[in-house]
Amino acid sequence: MKLFDLDGTLLDSNGLWREIDVQFLKKRGITWTEEYNKGVIHAIFPTAAQFTKDFCHLEERPEEIMAEWLEMAKEGYARTLPVKDGVMDYLAKCRGEGERMALFTSAEPSLCQAALADRGFDKYLTEVVFAQQLGMEKRSPAAFREAARRLGVEPGEITFYDDSPVACRGAREAGFSVIGVYDSCFAEYEDEMRGFCDGYIRSFGELL
Repeated sequence: MKLFDLDGTLLDSNGLWREIDVQFLKKRGITWTEEYNKGVIHAIFPTAAQFTKDFCHLEERPEEIMAEWLEMAKEGYARTLPVKDGVMDYLAKCRGEGERMALFTSAEPSLCQAALADRGFDKYLTEVVFAQQLGMEKRSPAAFREAARRLGVEPGEITFYDDSPVACRGAREAGFSVIGVYDSCFAEYEDEMRGFCDGYIRSFGELL
């Protein structure tokens, strides 16, 4: 079975989230920092919102923060964010070979569903596991084992594709085969990922 991440792997969306973070903080007179980024970049939505509230000492409730983020992101997910190079051809190739394909994502479910429908991913990815609904961060081996359980597949039967080094490590520790996917957001980790992943690609076109 092939299991894919969404943000930064299939969809070129990490840059959007960086811009949302910058603008959200700027509106409150706060400067975006790498320290802040490390607190939110791998987190599920509720965890990122709580971190933002605490880190920035905001009066807003986490639910209000998430609502503002959703409003800022919805147009991109529904229409404008590009699919990464070679993705659709690779998904079509896998379907033609009879591969079962699914998604495991930290993305907020409504944004993810909008992207799946608009880009046609839902023709190929027949199942979706949301880390947010598991209540787990998509860096924990336990999250990957639970995703495998929900999909009814043994970890060793899954090949997982992700751009995040911490997600790839979590999947590897859970017993998945792992293909690291290049994204500029994590470019500095490319050598590290090449060292522990089963494979590493800069484009899905390499797999055609």
